[in-house]
Amino acid sequence: MSMFDVGAIVQVIAVPPFLKTADTMPMLRPAESIRVGEQGRIVDRRPINTYGVRFASGTFLLDGKYLALADDT
Repeated sequence: MSMFDVGAIVQVIAVPPFLKTADTMPMLRPAESIRVGEQGRIVDRRPINTYGVRFASGTFLLDGKYLALADDT
């Protein structure tokens, strides 16, 4: 189980079947909104290994299994 700190830069290692926005009223978005290798910043932690991640295309809720810490290189 991955644990990321708020503010950490993460990279998508697999795309989930759908995306849920991190809005007050969450909406489902197509998985094509992000791609493998895209980087984002953790903006909050949610229960059950779920994170709010801000990408260029929006902020989405993702399970930690789809994320890895981004390389600093």
